[in-house]
Amino acid sequence: MSSHSHVVGFDDAPFPRAHRGDVPIVGAVFADVRLEGVLVGRVRRDGANATRELARLVVTSKFARQLQLVLLQGIALAGFNVVDLELLHATLRLPLLVVVRRAPRLDRVRRALLARVPGGRRKWAMIARVGPPEPLAGVFVQRVGLSAPDAERVIRRLARHGHVPEPLRTAHLIAGALGTGQSRGRV
Repeated sequence: MSSHSHVVGFDDAPFPRAHRGDVPIVGAVFADVRLEGVLVGRVRRDGANATRELARLVVTSKFARQLQLVLLQGIALAGFNVVDLELLHATLRLPLLVVVRRAPRLDRVRRALLARVPGGRRKWAMIARVGPPEPLAGVFVQRVGLSAPDAERVIRRLARHGHVPEPLRTAHLIAGALGTGQSRGRV
């Protein structure tokens, strides 16, 4: 059983509905419950580069050797730029934990992907391969390379103010400030 004491949590910046192009993403790097650093990158709105950009940010960071877990605020960034969790896990050789407050309406996600998003079939297949989020520790999670008991321990240890782990809450606040000039509401 690993303590997963060195983690990075990623979230994307808010963007206007009509926005096309790149969207900032933020990674908050934590050693236990202490913020150690921040990573910043960009992914294409509804694009296909989220997996590659997350891998680049982690691998090229000065924190890469210490990291033991990657947390994501949802399986997609910048709209429908879906993260291939299996490929990211294989590339980084780190467990991945996707955390969301509410269970997504997967029927709506599937319809939107297939009807309106370039590469929607491929993106839906990536989501379907990992399966639907499961309830755990007051949130919903998808996990790769991490047992349910270990995922629950990580969430309970890192969630200091509510149910969302601090690395994700911090990434959300920083990304909000990058996107709008100031941080905003709940994760």
